[in-house]
Amino acid sequence: MNQHVRYWSVVPAAGVGRRMESELPKQYLPLHGRSLIEHALLRLLEHPLIERVVVALADSDPWWETLEVAASSSVIRTPGGAERAESVLNGLRALAGLAAPEDWVLVHDAARPCLQREDLDRLISTLADHPVGGLLGVPLHDTVKRAERTGTVIETLPREQLWRAFTPQMFRYGQLLQALQEGWRKRRVITDEASAMEQAGHRPLLVEGRSDNIKVTRREDLALAAFYLDQIGGP
Repeated sequence: MNQHVRYWSVVPAAGVGRRMESELPKQYLPLHGRSLIEHALLRLLEHPLIERVVVALADSDPWWETLEVAASSSVIRTPGGAERAESVLNGLRALAGLAAPEDWVLVHDAARPCLQREDLDRLISTLADHPVGGLLGVPLHDTVKRAERTGTVIETLPREQLWRAFTPQMFRYGQLLQALQEGWRKRRVITDEASAMEQAGHRPLLVEGRSDNIKVTRREDLALAAFYLDQIGGP
């Protein structure tokens, strides 16, 4: 591992989470005495290699300043965007003057509160000398169907090479910034940072992580996240 390379993190958190059917954006929903975003941020802030965490927030966000973590000197707030890619791009730009092109940036979902230290360590150590970077993920075990808009099944897809993509996703600062800028300029569909890197001609590496690193998307996911935090001893 190159000791001169530094590590940073970006957390896009400007979304409203409409599928949660809640007045609160989902990142602020309570879980074990803290909001989802606090759990996600603390996992990153507690890692000794991560220097700063940039949080991309909506301009009209009234909840952020009520959180204890908002006062941390290791957290940088920056404006978010209408889409995830724009928020991440703003987060990267907020690191200008701090991060070097060869530094690593870990992008993590604000609604993934169950990330464990062992997954962070595995991601960092596995990708330390990789030319591109990569992301946490889990091989797909469910049967996968392709369907029409009506829900009618068209075909069953082979799952042997399919993975569920998780976060953090870890890439070199300079390469990721360039990939996102190019993708945004060309109006490409960017679903995550890995897709932007793929469109730029790179081949990210999948690093198998824990399946309990779930993203809270629907209301029933909160109970599952609470169960996992109980198992891992989370606050």
